[in-house]
Amino acid sequence: MLGFESAQVLATGGEGLDLLTFVALIVALGVGSQLLGARFRVPSVLFLIAAGIAVGPATGLITLETLGGAGPLSTIVGLAVAIIVFEGAFHLKISKLKEAQGAALRLVTIGAAIALVGTAVAVHYLLGAGWRISFLVGALLVATGPTVVTPILEVVPVRDRVAAALETEGIVNDVTAAIVAVVIFKSIRITTPDVADYARLFAERLGTGIVVGLAVAAVVYYIMQYVDVSPDNAPQNARLLTLAGAIVAFAIANQLFTEAGVAAAATAGLVLGNADLPYERQIEEFKGDVTLLVLSFVFIALAALLEFEQLLALGWEGLAVVVIVALVLRPLLVFLSTTGGRLTFDERMFVSLVGPRGIIPASVATLFALELSNPELEIYDPAAANVLVGTVFLVILVTVVFEGGLARQIAEYLDVIPMRVIVVGGGKVGRALAERLEDRGENVVLVEDDEVVVERARDAGFTVHDGDGTSTDVLRDAGAENAKIVVAATGDDDANLLVAQLAKSKFDVETVLARANQPDNVEAFEDVGVRTISSTMATAWALDNQIERPALADWMTHIGDNGDVQEVEVTSDHLAGRTIREVGPELPDGCIIALVERDGQAEVPAAEFTLQRGDSITLLGRREGVREAMAFCHPED
Repeated sequence: MLGFESAQVLATGGEGLDLLTFVALIVALGVGSQLLGARFRVPSVLFLIAAGIAVGPATGLITLETLGGAGPLSTIVGLAVAIIVFEGAFHLKISKLKEAQGAALRLVTIGAAIALVGTAVAVHYLLGAGWRISFLVGALLVATGPTVVTPILEVVPVRDRVAAALETEGIVNDVTAAIVAVVIFKSIRITTPDVADYARLFAERLGTGIVVGLAVAAVVYYIMQYVDVSPDNAPQNARLLTLAGAIVAFAIANQLFTEAGVAAAATAGLVLGNADLPYERQIEEFKGDVTLLVLSFVFIALAALLEFEQLLALGWEGLAVVVIVALVLRPLLVFLSTTGGRLTFDERMFVSLVGPRGIIPASVATLFALELSNPELEIYDPAAANVLVGTVFLVILVTVVFEGGLARQIAEYLDVIPMRVIVVGGGKVGRALAERLEDRGENVVLVEDDEVVVERARDAGFTVHDGDGTSTDVLRDAGAENAKIVVAATGDDDANLLVAQLAKSKFDVETVLARANQPDNVEAFEDVGVRTISSTMATAWALDNQIERPALADWMTHIGDNGDVQEVEVTSDHLAGRTIREVGPELPDGCIIALVERDGQAEVPAAEFTLQRGDSITLLGRREGVREAMAFCHPED
């Protein structure tokens, strides 16, 4: 609750801004930043920081007094951090984490240790700060965080293994960095702290956060699964209950130990996000909207409190610290942490060059600096406060502007964005196909010009480019120049034929498929070299399969749920020259090689069939087993 005096400050708006105007300004700037980010395909945090600087240091419209003072600001920022961290953890699925499990684990252990120690050494020797303040800065700058990583991944659709590594690193390091920073800050009050003091302070906060998070998650899960939460409006109640769980977990843990709330929110989010909750999709959409609002408030508010004098006072030494953090320590820790994993060299370079810092270091540094600047406290040290805030905000500004703002260009230069699959036609056929492709990890874009269909597809969560797919410019804007597959799936055969011809002649797409709604048109499609699926014949084949092969037809219908069938090229030297009998036992359980295609001829391989490099093999079996086998047979993929 706000104190009376703080409430008065907020109500009067400090220096001319009343509360209503202040809230309206923040919301308008936040929404505007999101729109600009979507329009120019760059992370919205870049515009949020620019907006904060515009209404803060540039014009003085927002000050600490406008925000209600240090106390209310810390409370608001804390709640915002709880929602943001919970949101990020909720989206971190265990199945996705397996894509980069080893790399993610090393990034949050070995990588975090390198960042902490390296940054502390740089701050100590370049800026002349004491060791405890240097390690405090180092701890805070370990955190990348979902507040900056998530907006980047929304506009840079990298492969799941890259996204999993970045998201896991951001969420885990947000928690551990905040707790380590608090431990170091608490130790400043201890004259001669030993290892036991640090271990106790850390264990208290992390342990409390995990226990509280698990308890709150268990309560929320039980209520949603076994209590009838108003059948007339169950989805809304589920959304509100989940949001309340995030805030309650944060508040209870923080009440017990400072910064334990971050660990509690992350734990609750991770557990609930993987607990198969009812109305999960509606919950995700609701939390996403709430997160955007609180993210806008916190970034704009903290950027508005920047004092450029503190940044300029660091001089060239401050810039040297930024260079070391971003261009020396970051690549070093990433390459050491991802050695021997599935990430390619270019993907490791992308992770190295995209590690901007976000809300956690900014908010915690601000709160610590306020205490260090208070002459009534024993730890009063304004010089240390300036080094702390100046260094942290300088690193945040530079990394967000350059790494966040240029993330897409970096990804395109390094060629780490998966080639797109463009499906022209957002109707039932197009959406059903897109859903199956996205489930396999493809980067799918629907192209549709009917506004109603566009809205329906976007509501269903698909990426939709609004435009006429028979236009060369529309196809180019949708990413046809970087597409590996184009599917013409409209209900108009003339349009499908034109789309297919454009994809082949203008963009040289590797695979072009077309839907023929009238069987008589199949020959016309095939005459121009387009692989064609006749809607009539496909329906007849499906019915025939249900009659003659019901078990196989039923299994094929549910591909993507438990089972899977995938074709992959043999590129592993470990497989080339070996027989099916030799390779079979090394495949994951529940997965077999069903077909082998060589020189255009496909056959069911006998046990003594010898595989060759370049063979295309069809893997059939359990979904997880097939995915593992694909990496085994084609490790560069």
